[in-house]
Amino acid sequence: MAIICLVRFQLQFLIFLLYTTSLLLKTSCTGSYPPINVGVTLPALEIFAGGVNYFTGPIPVSLSNASRLQILDFSINGLTGTIPKNLGSLKSLVRLNFDLNNLGNGEVDGLNFLSSLANCTSLEVLGLSENNFGGELHNSIGNLSTQLKILTLGQNLIHGNIPAEIENLVNLNLLGLEGNYLTGSVPDLIGKQKKLEGLHLHVNRFSGSIPSALGNLTRLTRLFLEENRFEGNIPSSLGNCKSLQNLNLSSNNLNGTIPEEVLGLSSLSISLVMSNNSLTGSLSLKVGNLHNLVELDISGNKLSGTIPSTLGSCISLERLHLEGNKFEGPIPESLETLRGLEELDLSENNLTGRVPEFLGGFSVLRHLNLSHNNLEGEVSRDGILANASAFSVVGNDKLCGGIPELHLPPCSRKNPREPLSFKVVIPATIAAVFISVLLCSLSIFCIRRKLPRNSNTPTPEEQQVGISYSELIKSTNGFAAENLIGSGSFGSVYKGILSGEGTIVAIKIMNLLQKGASKSFIDECNALRSIRHRNLLKIITACSTVDHQGNDFKGLVFEFMSNGNLDQWLHPTTEQQYRTKKLSFTQRLNIATDVASALDYLHHHCETTIVHCDLKPSNVLLDDDMTAHVGDFGLAKFLSEASKNPSINQSISAALKGSIGYIPPEYGMRSEVSVLGDIYSYGILLLEMFTGKRPTDDMFEGDLNIHKFADMAFPGNVMAIIDPSMLAEEEIYENEVNEHGIEERAIIHNNDFQVNRTSNIEECLVSLMEIGLSCSNKSPGKRMAMNIVVNKLQVIRDSFFRSINRLGKNVALYFK
Repeated sequence: MAIICLVRFQLQFLIFLLYTTSLLLKTSCTGSYPPINVGVTLPALEIFAGGVNYFTGPIPVSLSNASRLQILDFSINGLTGTIPKNLGSLKSLVRLNFDLNNLGNGEVDGLNFLSSLANCTSLEVLGLSENNFGGELHNSIGNLSTQLKILTLGQNLIHGNIPAEIENLVNLNLLGLEGNYLTGSVPDLIGKQKKLEGLHLHVNRFSGSIPSALGNLTRLTRLFLEENRFEGNIPSSLGNCKSLQNLNLSSNNLNGTIPEEVLGLSSLSISLVMSNNSLTGSLSLKVGNLHNLVELDISGNKLSGTIPSTLGSCISLERLHLEGNKFEGPIPESLETLRGLEELDLSENNLTGRVPEFLGGFSVLRHLNLSHNNLEGEVSRDGILANASAFSVVGNDKLCGGIPELHLPPCSRKNPREPLSFKVVIPATIAAVFISVLLCSLSIFCIRRKLPRNSNTPTPEEQQVGISYSELIKSTNGFAAENLIGSGSFGSVYKGILSGEGTIVAIKIMNLLQKGASKSFIDECNALRSIRHRNLLKIITACSTVDHQGNDFKGLVFEFMSNGNLDQWLHPTTEQQYRTKKLSFTQRLNIATDVASALDYLHHHCETTIVHCDLKPSNVLLDDDMTAHVGDFGLAKFLSEASKNPSINQSISAALKGSIGYIPPEYGMRSEVSVLGDIYSYGILLLEMFTGKRPTDDMFEGDLNIHKFADMAFPGNVMAIIDPSMLAEEEIYENEVNEHGIEERAIIHNNDFQVNRTSNIEECLVSLMEIGLSCSNKSPGKRMAMNIVVNKLQVIRDSFFRSINRLGKNVALYFK
């Protein structure tokens, strides 16, 4: 009987093996696996994946028997030998990934197996980077599947030229050949691969000029050509790559000027690096177009002239390196707007003037090098200027003062050798001029007081005028209902298309029959014309005129935000639920940081403090990349300089400004408007974002409100009150955040990953709830200032991404 049962089990197991289609091997497997007979044992296999393990030994030749195999992924292991040529018989193969192994031995015939893969006509991903493959790229590479989207051969021992036949791979999205010994010129034919998004040719020995045909790659987002031997000019045709986000041309032999066309690429958002070349000329004013750029490095060149003031428009910059050039003149005052700078290096130039005091107010600046220039005057002792380990001014002989560690001479307060006559004449002259100016000012003041009110001084809305009523009518198809985006207390918002360039915009039409609408228009004009930040809604123009019936008309034209507002994402209507995904944890964290950055700018970095007064999800707009922009400044208030200190009484009445649920309790007691009111609204917004509950939810009645709801769960039961859709969306988001999604990731996931990731999210949520509870405290004096909120959020976000990256290295392979 026992024998019969054993035979039956063996038969059932054999049937199981014969029909098994997927075999996914979890992380941390070791040994000489896969077994040599795997293809015979599992002939029906379609997916065979064992990435991120410790497998050694050769790739089994028996895999060719698994004729249905579509995915073969053993990236990040210790496999040796070469790729069996008989794998070319797997005609259904879609993904073949052996990145990060020890395959190949550097021999000249190391890539001969590529010709055998010509039969794999469905192949879309071929990953062979970071191995030991040697030899040349043969012409047979052009015979690979025309469906191939990803080809990575980087960091091997490949030499020779790029064969012209590579032009046959017309569907390539990513070509990675970096870190080899490739020589010769880059063929112009690469310019025919119109679907390329990533071209990685860095750290080779390419020579000649950079092909102008690269300008044909309009989908290109990443172009890495650094550490080669390219020479000649940077082709201006690169300005046609309107999707380019990351461009690195450093450490070559390039000369000539930096093309204005490249500096006009507003799509550049990650980095523009051209360091260590021989570039000459001045840095064009068009550099100010790079509003979204995080890193600009043009160090180690021969650039001259003054540092353009337009650099102050690059408000997203975190790293700015201009060292080792021939720039002259003062450090522009416009750089004061670059509050997000973490690194600033202007050393080894010919700069003159003083060390700007505003640098001491850059709270996140951690590296400042102004050494070896011709700067002069006193160095202050604020912020980073008081940190000798992060700040250097050596080689500026005319500087004085500063902290003792800088070893600068003390500043002289007077010059004893100055002739007595000057000591008397100069103050007397100044006094005389001052008295004259004062008398003139008093005279003008008196005359103006006698003038009638209808002077020619333009009103705020008149200063904004730049579009006609007729143009607005045309752009919205007569304010058609199908173009209506939304409406509020003071007006309606329409989607429009401006004539000319066809720019899509959002047009806010004020309902002037509503009391306070005209004042709201003026207030919004006043606020928006004086502020500029990447997380604030950008106004394009305004219109204050009469309509075709002679009625007063006022409208504002803004950038169009394609992803609507935060309220629609947090609380979709029944119709929206079927067409709108929920927000992942990562997206919510990024949005929370964006909104905090905007408020920090309004409260601490504007010439006059601005209080938004109506922060709520519907006033947080989301662009194509889900970057948040705070909008609707119809209730915004300017505070005096004294109001930056919340302890000083304000002269502006709150008058219950804001929206129900977000209004701070002190406004209900007729307290004055202050930045602390915005902080309360932000705290409520933060709690709403992560619990998924409105502050006006029906469950909040009596003494229970959203603050108390979160406080009761804090810190031990935070996971019990969060929006349950958040974690599910997070997993989807992680799969989609890479531009090729699952195609650029190893198939295998560690079973512990989900648990670890959830644990990381829980830690972050506790910290986020702590911020939300502090900001929404009913006592204004106990609320956290926005600059502290921003710093804490950045720490939370950086910590979360570092932990996810550490987990990801054990779970999935991301292509560079």
